[in-house]
Amino acid sequence: MALVLGPVLRHVGETTAAVWVQTEHPGDVEILGYRARTFEVHGHHFALVVVDGLAPDSTTPYEVTVDGAVQWPADDSPFPPSVIRTRGPRSATRKRVVFGSCRFPRTDDPDLDAKLGVDALDSYAARLAGLSHELWPDALLLLGDQVYADELTPHARRNLAGRRRATDHPEDEVVTFDEYASLYRHTWGDPEIRWILSTVPTAMIFDDHDIRDDWNTSAAWREQINREPWWRERIRAGLASYWVYQHIGNLSPASLAADPEYQSVLAAEGDCWTQLVDLADRADTEVDGRKGLRFSFRWDLGRARLIMIDSRNGRVFTDGTRNMLSDNEFDWLAEQMNDRPDDVDHLMIGSSLPWLLPPVLGDAETVNEIAAAHPGIRGRIAEKIRQAADLEHWQAFGRSFERLTALIGDLAARPAHAPATITVLSGDVHHSYAARVDFRAAVHSDVYQLVCSPVHNMVPAFVRPMFIAGWSSRVARLTRRWARHRGAPALPMTWSKVNGPIFGNTIATVESSGRSARAIFEQPGDDCELSTVSDIPLTTSQEQRSPGPVHASSDALVPAADEKSLRSTPPSTGR
Repeated sequence: MALVLGPVLRHVGETTAAVWVQTEHPGDVEILGYRARTFEVHGHHFALVVVDGLAPDSTTPYEVTVDGAVQWPADDSPFPPSVIRTRGPRSATRKRVVFGSCRFPRTDDPDLDAKLGVDALDSYAARLAGLSHELWPDALLLLGDQVYADELTPHARRNLAGRRRATDHPEDEVVTFDEYASLYRHTWGDPEIRWILSTVPTAMIFDDHDIRDDWNTSAAWREQINREPWWRERIRAGLASYWVYQHIGNLSPASLAADPEYQSVLAAEGDCWTQLVDLADRADTEVDGRKGLRFSFRWDLGRARLIMIDSRNGRVFTDGTRNMLSDNEFDWLAEQMNDRPDDVDHLMIGSSLPWLLPPVLGDAETVNEIAAAHPGIRGRIAEKIRQAADLEHWQAFGRSFERLTALIGDLAARPAHAPATITVLSGDVHHSYAARVDFRAAVHSDVYQLVCSPVHNMVPAFVRPMFIAGWSSRVARLTRRWARHRGAPALPMTWSKVNGPIFGNTIATVESSGRSARAIFEQPGDDCELSTVSDIPLTTSQEQRSPGPVHASSDALVPAADEKSLRSTPPSTGR
């Protein structure tokens, strides 16, 4: 089959859609009459087909042809046809956004697969196949660790074994672009995953395991890893493959047309690896306190807006500073948050790492950052603890945490046209929860941190008591005093969990209709059927929260129970 991977439906607008594919050989890829020539990276071939002229609020089935031969859908596919559902005025006020992170692939090792449990995204895809299009999500957000380049399946380890005899590369980590390509092919190759990615617009951002565990934890970490003889090849391959497999699909057709990196690759004759090496080096290098490439992006979903933040590669440590985002990246974020505010009922900020951890753990990260800044043995010990315990979330970057908090608080307090909800969607921490934020100043938005992790991975038993204790109000009062004593600033808000911690494979959904919204957390059972473990209203009464005219909608939010009753028998994939 000429189609190696994909199609993956990426950015969709009112009249446009972008569909990504990987092919076995160079060729012309055509979808709905629109054609793109493949580009080549290290002997692998890719295309991003931009389809235009679609009708707003339409649902259009599509096929993929390569050099005139139909390659998708497969003749024996048990799934419904892949479709492109465009945005438009009729669907503007009603949105369903599914999100999660940390998806380890199926391993074909029965013992390991049993420990990993049922893949929540597999189960979601099986359910989706039996639902009408009106109940399908408008977007799927993959919030990091789409691939694990440093934690390999037994199959991947066997594939690397022969290569490592002739190199000084680590035996248990992916290093080259070819190895990354193999990893993506294995991770996205499951029938259920391949189908859902072909038919639901998917936005993606990386986290550490897409490159390497603890990636960009600190300046000390960067200094240590740069001494490794294989690291330069690894970071180039990791960032180049991320750009090819994940990043370019996040961009709108207009952004692609104006993007010099993308246009340079399209214009290249033959293999464009040289261009991608230059791109990766600029993305990894700090110049004047900023990174040389932006991976953050924005999607407008009717009256909902998604702003996805690069909180991994975007970190800067120039001249002793320690920031999650550079100044220019924060300026960009503020511009996106405040652009056309009267058009936004629900603002979603995607960050692979949670803005708000359980309060006890957040204070521990704050104290650790303060200690690690000290010279001498105290600072070195704190740095070792930081790396060993993964203390590198937003509260471990104090200035950036305060700045993001201020941006959210200022927007929520705006007297006119404040969003009904502001949610920060995150993953990474291998447990799921929802936390409500209460600012000390008056606000007009309901603000939440929503975390969904993992979609498919193991949750070590020993960490569960720690996460549970992290929400203890009694312990939190002690750690807050401890943090203040160590020099941490006072916080302008408090937060408390409204569900969780939820352990195990989970998929989450934010549903909105007009200025109402809710969050739903679901988990698969042994029968692979999803069941709701938490259903949370995100909006208080309109009398309390509406800062301006309420945008009414005739669509009511569909209860999860009603949605379940509409399911038909999911297709059999022989699993």
